[in-house]
Amino acid sequence: MGGPSGLPLTWLDVFTATPLAGNPLAVVHDAGGLDDATMLAFARETGLSETTFVQPPTEAGAGYRMRIWTVNGELPFAGHPSLGTAVAVAAARGDAEARYVQQTVAGLQPVEVTLRDRAGRASMLQEPAVFGEELDRGAVFAALGLTAADAHAELAPRVCSTGVRQVIAPAGSPDALARTAPVPERLGDLLARTGATTVYLAHWDGSAAVARARAWWLPRGALGEDPATGSAAGPLMALLHDRGGAERLTVRQGEELGRPSVLECAMEAGRARVGGDVVLVSEGRIFL
Repeated sequence: MGGPSGLPLTWLDVFTATPLAGNPLAVVHDAGGLDDATMLAFARETGLSETTFVQPPTEAGAGYRMRIWTVNGELPFAGHPSLGTAVAVAAARGDAEARYVQQTVAGLQPVEVTLRDRAGRASMLQEPAVFGEELDRGAVFAALGLTAADAHAELAPRVCSTGVRQVIAPAGSPDALARTAPVPERLGDLLARTGATTVYLAHWDGSAAVARARAWWLPRGALGEDPATGSAAGPLMALLHDRGGAERLTVRQGEELGRPSVLECAMEAGRARVGGDVVLVSEGRIFL
C-alpha cells in the first residue's frame, strides 16, 4: 500500500501536445504493493478509459512492469497507456531521452521517449500483427448504426491484434464517420462474440496516407467513445500494409469529442510502430 506519504501520481494527455486534448491517462508509480481490487477501484475512481500502475518487472529484460486497468478490468495491452506511462516514468526518473522495455501481459515492448519540460514524445513497437477472421459487413456496420453499403468495397471488417483484439471496420467514405450512431446492444454482442476491446471505424486517403477514425467500447455496460486508440491504430497500419503495402499512416481521431488526437504509425521490421506527442498535466500523490 501507499503508506502515510502516499504514492506518486502523474496525469497526462496522450497523442497531443495541447493540455486537455488527446486521450487522458493517470499513472500511479511505485505500485508494487497494490492488489488487483485496489487497482480496479482506483481506475473506477479516475473514470478514465485506462489507468496504469508501474511495478517492478518480473521478466528479464524489462525496465518496469505496467498494469493497465479500465473500469471493466485489466487489459493485456493498450496504446495510449503505453506511451503515456513511458513519459511519466521518464519524468519521474529525470530522463530527457530514454529507451525502455515495458512488461505487459501481452509481452515486452520497446518504447522510445524524449521529454523537454512538460512536453514529450513517445513511440513503441507493438506486437506482431495477428489477423483474425473476416466479419459480415452487415452485422458489423449495423452495430454502428450504419449499413453494409457504408463498408469498404474491398476490405471486409475483421478482428486484428497487435497485443489486444480489435474489430477493424474499414469505411467506404468519410461520411460514414459523421453518420454513425452505435447501437449498444448490437455493439456489446459484437464485442463479446469476437473478444475485442473496441470497434474501430476508419476511413483513409491512400494518396495522403491519412486516416480518420472513431472507436467505441462499453465501459461498465454503457456506450463510450475513445478519443485515441493506439492499440487499434497499430492493427489498422498492419492491415493496410498487408493488403496494400502501406508503410506509413497518420490517424486523426477524437475531434467529435472535442479532444483531437494525432497518431503516427509506420511499419518497422514487420511490426507496427505507433507514436505521438504527450503532455504532462499534473503531478501529485494518492493515498490508497
